[in-house]
Amino acid sequence: MDFGLVLQTDPPGSAVVGLMRRAERNGFRYGWTFDSTVLWQEPYVIHSRVLEHTERLIVGPMVTNPGTRSWEVTAATFATLNEMYGNRTVCGIGRGDSSMRVTGRRPSTLATLSEAMGVIRDLAEGRETVVDGTPVRLPWARGGRLPVWMAAYGPKALALAGRQADGFILQLADPFLAEWMIKAVRTAAAEAGRAPADITICVAAPAYVTDGSEAQLTHAREQSRWFGGMVGNHVADLVARYGEHSDVVPEELTAYISERQGYDYGHHGRVGNPDTAFVPDTVVDRFCVLGPPEAHREKLRRLRELGVDQFALYAMHDDREGVIDAYGECVIPALA
Repeated sequence: MDFGLVLQTDPPGSAVVGLMRRAERNGFRYGWTFDSTVLWQEPYVIHSRVLEHTERLIVGPMVTNPGTRSWEVTAATFATLNEMYGNRTVCGIGRGDSSMRVTGRRPSTLATLSEAMGVIRDLAEGRETVVDGTPVRLPWARGGRLPVWMAAYGPKALALAGRQADGFILQLADPFLAEWMIKAVRTAAAEAGRAPADITICVAAPAYVTDGSEAQLTHAREQSRWFGGMVGNHVADLVARYGEHSDVVPEELTAYISERQGYDYGHHGRVGNPDTAFVPDTVVDRFCVLGPPEAHREKLRRLRELGVDQFALYAMHDDREGVIDAYGECVIPALA
């Protein structure tokens, strides 16, 4: 199992670079950042510094989208980073939640996402493709490699990931839901004539390492409750599409948002987000990885048995250095 670190690009950008360097020293292989231009600093500028100051770390957005940048600009950015640092990037992409809604726009359609994934990959790897009806190629892009990993929750998105993406990003660490979603992705891949095992499976969720006491577990939950609210934005879209009780979306995913009142993106991904009071402790425990090191190892082994290739931990809490070091000492050596 590989391990990744996920950060928001809050200023100073140098702090993100420093944490990514710390992660590499502790055995992490991937460095991810959010990509919401209004809410945080520009990630690709910081990615270039991370690549310059690490040796092996693979970097990318978790996740970008087809709407806030033109596709050829996104492709050229990845191709440039790959030329400079040796194919050490990955494009995590989705429909766009905070990045689109914070400016009053709707997330992209799956049809748009599908087209964008193909265009971005082709251009970044030096192939000619069609952009808005015009054949386009980056003549200077040679020898590049850009895996495109898609974030998804709902049935149609999971099927698209299986048909087209190089990897699948699942932003929650619930083994029951992971099993259901991984199966959906792999089924779609097989039906499309692809080898299901060729799709990299990445689970991303907050991780907080405690001393095993109830007091620290309570604190860890409060540091991680924001995540249930973030996931709830995507779940609310699924409920709007498929209804509260659906045959195609498990209630284990949808039921917990029944008391959700709305969402202010000014608190997005932040500890203490007032719009996440509806998230119960049971959901925090299911969606996140909390507790002493042995609890982390146990849950991650369960996910690995389901086919998860990477655990990318969100470190948006008050012990970022501590969780990086604890994973390097107690978790990564046991599972890598």
